[in-house]
Amino acid sequence: MPTGLLDDLPDFCGHEDRIAQALRGRPAQDITRSGIDFPHIRSAAAIALHMHQPLIPAGGDDLRSAAIISNLQYMMEHPESGDNHNASAFQWCYERMAEFVPELLAGGKQPRVMLDYSGTLLYGLQQMGLHHVLQSLRTLATDERYQGAVEWLGTAWGHAVAPSTPVQDFRLHVLAWQEHFAALFGDAALARVRGFSPPEMALPNHPDVAYAFVKTLLDCGYEWVLVQEHTVEQQGNGQPLQQKHLPQRLVCTNSQGESISITAIIKTQGSDTKLVGQMQPWYEAQGLSRMDLGGRRVPPLVTQIADGENGGVMMNEFPPKYRQVVEAASGSVTPLVNVSGYLAYLAGEKVTMEAFPAIQPVHQQRLWERFHPGDGPERLAAVIAELHREDQRISMDGGSWTNNISWVHGYGDLLGPMERLSSLFYEKVLRPGIPASDPRYRQALFFLLVSETSCFRYWGEGLWTDYGKELCRRGIEFLEKAF
Repeated sequence: MPTGLLDDLPDFCGHEDRIAQALRGRPAQDITRSGIDFPHIRSAAAIALHMHQPLIPAGGDDLRSAAIISNLQYMMEHPESGDNHNASAFQWCYERMAEFVPELLAGGKQPRVMLDYSGTLLYGLQQMGLHHVLQSLRTLATDERYQGAVEWLGTAWGHAVAPSTPVQDFRLHVLAWQEHFAALFGDAALARVRGFSPPEMALPNHPDVAYAFVKTLLDCGYEWVLVQEHTVEQQGNGQPLQQKHLPQRLVCTNSQGESISITAIIKTQGSDTKLVGQMQPWYEAQGLSRMDLGGRRVPPLVTQIADGENGGVMMNEFPPKYRQVVEAASGSVTPLVNVSGYLAYLAGEKVTMEAFPAIQPVHQQRLWERFHPGDGPERLAAVIAELHREDQRISMDGGSWTNNISWVHGYGDLLGPMERLSSLFYEKVLRPGIPASDPRYRQALFFLLVSETSCFRYWGEGLWTDYGKELCRRGIEFLEKAF
């Protein structure tokens, strides 16, 4: 089995040309592989499991010299602290779909699930020597018997939030995840990854950042993105979505007047593991019927994503509930599906992205009422400041599943070092054109991506912020000495 490691660091850079070639050469989605009788169904549901553990400087008592390890490893080594006793249950959650899916398929059922694993989690599993977990994941990613049942989603390697991560860094996260996934599971497995799951469901709403976000996804071969319903609005009137159970066309326009679009699948409601843990999307879908889209009557799709391991519901209630729903949904008029198979069915019905309702990031309608795309970034900044003075609820920091938390305000102590590290990486690595195959590049990239993990911001203060600052310190020190 490939280790996915080079000199104890993740194999996540230096193969950009090979990865791009693998993505360019992939075939169109095979609708027959989905195994779903789409012409005869009434509605459908899709679930995704998000799995993540950060890397932290906690492999020792001294913060400044402690080894960088997975938080999962720290939990296992300190079971007496907080909810660390759940570490073994978390580990089981990371591998258990490789048991559930084959078991249900062998029973003639139609299990479906989408999986989103952060790069830091995958690296932590490697670092801990949990090869049996990785082998389980490799089976799901490579065995042809399971490709119709399991869809992998791409994400940002270091679980960075797109609205407040420098756009060139976020692109590096996306590329790093692709290379790391391919190093572990092969180029062919990566070529089957068509959807993108943004960490924290955070969608940029600043026009220039949102445009760069979508451009990065398209440049990296992604065909659709998962979006939280409260982070978007209808294009043209700024109203909430009316057809959230149908695919949307996310349109992003920058200050220079350039527009770009990508298919968006709407994750409805807020973030609550009970929604997936109790398979609520399927029960909701049962109450829906076909809808008009692009001149066709198509089945609506109820889509949800949740942490795949956090909380008692996901750890304990999800397994029997998932089995129960798969049993009931298989062969029914409301099956479980995966998104790429659903979109392939629509394409086969000649329903393309141009027919999808147009949406844009939240608050942009207010902006377009005063700003004309093409007037440039300086005028854009002035209008954003003007709008915020009039209504402080209007923010261009982006939205996520947790709109009561800003990913920018209140993090001055951490954002300063993060910005310094990002700037140094650009000055000493990107601008001079240091090749990604250079070992120094890989080490510097590791510090950069790990330091931008959302966990160091989510908690706002205390030890987690200290972890983030320490990672930045190490990265800055390395860049100043190595280049």
